[in-house]
Order: sequence, then structure tokens, then C-alpha cells
Amino acid sequence: MNDHYLKKLDRVTAILTQLQSKPTVRAQDLAAKFDVSIRTIYRDVKTLENAGIPIIGEAGNGYSLMDGYKLPPIMFTKEEVLSFITAEKLMQKFSHQSLGDHYQTAMEKVRSVLRHSDKNLIQNIEKQIDVFNYHIQPGGELKNVIPTILESIADKTQLIIEYKTVDSTVTNRTVEAVGVFFEFNYWYIMAFCTLRKDFRQFRVDRILQILKTQNPFSQEYGQINDYRRYSNGEKTRVRLLVEKKIIGHIVNSKRYYGFIEETETENGIEMTFDTEWIDEGFPRWLITFADYATVLEPESLKVKLRHLTESISGRLE
Repeated sequence: MNDHYLKKLDRVTAILTQLQSKPTVRAQDLAAKFDVSIRTIYRDVKTLENAGIPIIGEAGNGYSLMDGYKLPPIMFTKEEVLSFITAEKLMQKFSHQSLGDHYQTAMEKVRSVLRHSDKNLIQNIEKQIDVFNYHIQPGGELKNVIPTILESIADKTQLIIEYKTVDSTVTNRTVEAVGVFFEFNYWYIMAFCTLRKDFRQFRVDRILQILKTQNPFSQEYGQINDYRRYSNGEKTRVRLLVEKKIIGHIVNSKRYYGFIEETETENGIEMTFDTEWIDEGFPRWLITFADYATVLEPESLKVKLRHLTESISGRLE
């Protein structure tokens, strides 16, 4: 079998996998994914149909498998099996408990369809992979909070949450969830708050109760990255004078804290930020290199740093 037919076989098999995993697959998307012409995709789909695969749809409108059609179990490659093991380790250390529990049951189903040799591979290699997490994981009292949020997004129904703010005030909010994201070692929900008539983010571990209602919402909110990039949260301008020798150590993390620009001066690098994390995240990040930095503005940040260092000193006595 020559190289052309091997590539076609791999591509047709991959298209079948795409049809199994998605409700509808467009020829344009398949052509872009496999870097071939749309006409080639049409021929590949015809090959699947000739093999007896019941594909619904036509050129230009997208393809899907006939509802109820069952395919034999998928055979995973060794590389795919190893990626499952690595992903499982990451989920165990960095996921919210509600996600981790569901992922574990999903992995059990995956393991059940593996070949005997692949099961042996997992048994031999899984103890050789570990993820060391140096941050304390927030507990989160509600077991199914993130799945409930994701269900409400899929069903486009409002949520009612009982939420404890950073100053321990408890409020009840009706929200329309846009998505969830993980940042600064915490899970957050980005949502439209009907009380504030604006978008807000809520830390998942501060949600005391959550209820998925039957109240629908029709607004199309788009992708969560749009709101992370153009957040409406209140921002504070911060200016720091940082010694040059430490710049290389914060070059990757600075963008998470609202970095805007930097200017080289005789005394160091003057860095400017617009941050939404002035109360918690920014001072705790700054304290990791505070002995190499001077706060130029605002004065309130100096006060927060002073209180934070006093608190740390008190714990060390």
C-alpha cells in the first residue's frame, strides 16, 4: 500500500472519529483540520458511505451519524493511552473535586475498553508520573457546583447562588452563567448578574448554595475569553520601580496582573499595570519580589503590603 492510500486511510478513520464525537461536522472544518481540499473531504465521506456508515447530510450543510447508530469500540494508540494517564494526574491535582470525580468515572470507562496490553501499560507507568502542586487547594463545600454551572450554560437557564464575598458578607444572586475558568489557583464563574445588571466573576469556593432554575435566558453571551480579555471590573493603576536583575523572574507572570508597559530608567525598570486584583492577588504576587521593587503608586498598595508583611511576621514569631 503506497503512502497516498495510507494517508487517506488515516484521514478517513479520523473523520469517522470526528463524526462520533460531534453532533455535526462541516466539510470546511475537516478540510482545514487535515489540510486538504473540500473536494477531498467529499470523496472521503463518500468512501465512508460506501463502507456502510449511515451518514446524514450533504455537501455544504454538515455531516452527522444517523441517530442510534452504534460503532465498535475505538482502539487507542499507545501515545493516546499515555496522554490519558498524564491528564488524569493533572485532573487529580488541579481540578475542582466535582470535576475530578466525574473524570475518574470517565477514565474507568475508558480503561474498560482498552486492550490487555494497554491496561498493563497503564499499570506499569502510572506510578512513574506525578504532579507536584505547591499551592493549597480550596476545599469547596458543594460537590456538584461546577457541573451544575455547566449544565445551566448548556440549557441556558438561570442560577440562584448564595455567595460569600471577601468581607464575609452573604448575598443571594440570580445569574446567567457565561463560563468557568481557573486562575490564581481558584475556579471562578463568569456570569451576568441580574442584580447588578452587569457581568461579574464569582469564586466557586465562596458559593455556599447553588440552584439551577427553570428560568430560561435568551441572550447570546459568546465565549468566556471575550469577558476575560475585556472585563468590566474596576481596575486600579499601579506603577512599580523594579530592579533589572529580577525582571527575568517575573516576565511570564506579569501579564496575569494587568501589565501594560515598562520603561527602562537609570534606577531600574518602571512597570505600569491596570489590575483588578489590588486587594488580594496583586499584593500577594508583589510580595514575592518586594525587596527588589518600589511602589510608586498607589499609596493604598503600600498600606496593603505593610499589613501583609506584618501578618506574615506575626505568624513567624
